[in-house]
Amino acid sequence: MSLAADLSRLDALHASGALTDDEFARAKARLLEGQAADANAAENPALSAVNRFRRSRSDRWIGGICGGLGAVTGIESWIWRLIATALALFGGTGLLLYVLLWIFVPEEP
Repeated sequence: MSLAADLSRLDALHASGALTDDEFARAKARLLEGQAADANAAENPALSAVNRFRRSRSDRWIGGICGGLGAVTGIESWIWRLIATALALFGGTGLLLYVLLWIFVPEEP
């Protein structure tokens, strides 16, 4: 349903007395917030990808970080493993980043 149709249906319920003023206001706010959240996700696919990022349970060697990155980005996980290894060998940045992601990124359900 469209937003306009949902709002008109809410208004009809409110006019018929099925919804109180408070219930109508809360339902309208919830409907408008949901539409805004959907619009923000559609406008910013990078933010949506970050929110979907989880450690993989099936494609893992150590912590599942590279498998999770592969699932979110569509790039093979072995390429992410190669990048992490190269960063670990050149300055240790890859190891630090991997450990931080292992700590802070939740595992997929």
